Amino acid sequence: MAIKGQIECIRKRDRDSPWDRISHVGGVHPDGTRWKMTQERAVHLMEEGGGFYVTVSGKAAWCEVAIGPQGNKYIKTAEDGDLPNNLLDLPECS
Repeated sequence: MAIKGQIECIRKRDRDSPWDRISHVGGVHPDGTRWKMTQERAVHLMEEGGGFYVTVSGKAAWCEVAIGPQGNKYIKTAEDGDLPNNLLDLPECS
């Protein structure tokens, strides 16, 4: 079964740097409990057919796997350009 979920928060070492990679993404399960996973795990799940989205101005923006200049994989939304701004605008995961 493909995992589909809303990403509601992110974690970075340097919150203010647009070049520092997102280390974790998180959200809330339907039962109200919180979840958090590494970005690498989320990329793996997406490559296996899972999907994640964020809410931007009340609409779902689906995430996709992108490859950075050094060959590292990361998550961004389809609407983003080179920077994952829709994800960077999310609050910090606890």
